[in-house]
Amino acid sequence: MLVHPWDAALDDAEWQAWIAEGHDFGQLCVNGLPGHPPTVVPTHFARDDRDLLIHLARPNPVWGAIEHDPNVVLTVIGDHAFVPGPWRAPAGTPPTDGVPTSYYAAVRFTCRAHVVDDPEAKAELLRRQLAHFQPAGDHALVVVGRPPYGRMLSGIRGLRLEVAGVVAKFKYDDHKPVEHRAAVADRLTARGQGLDASAARRQRQRLDRIGPWKP
Repeated sequence: MLVHPWDAALDDAEWQAWIAEGHDFGQLCVNGLPGHPPTVVPTHFARDDRDLLIHLARPNPVWGAIEHDPNVVLTVIGDHAFVPGPWRAPAGTPPTDGVPTSYYAAVRFTCRAHVVDDPEAKAELLRRQLAHFQPAGDHALVVVGRPPYGRMLSGIRGLRLEVAGVVAKFKYDDHKPVEHRAAVADRLTARGQGLDASAARRQRQRLDRIGPWKP
């Protein structure tokens, strides 16, 4: 993932806060077995200190590839919007001379995957995931041998992804003049399609912290 200086996270707290806001669904990318392409699995995940916790169905075809090569990537993308060319035309030039672009936030975790097969360890992994996704506790207990989850544990395998590195990108034209960025954020808000509102909010947050870009 190419990250220009103006696209980089301002600090670790920025990408950590972004993930914590509810960006907990990503794509697990696994190197393919010899002669096969990489495998990509969309999945929810929960963070546990520096590890990422995932569970997948036992029939998922990803397991053989992980066991062959446990080095994996999990990528999360959000707050994205298409920015048409006329919005980016430099002052004093025809609007049609503007070059369109995409705005987005992305966090890429490079990890080493550890497969979790022990029933009690899988139950604990599920408990931690439920604590994240259903913090109100409105679910049955996850206990080995006790319904409803106990009988289902044999049908899944857990993954604990040990994070070795993180690259974060926030692509919102932060190298452009303040007036340009503010105007685009206003246009995104007015258009109001898809994730325009969250992209505009992200751009304004970056604008408030960065101000004029200083190389």
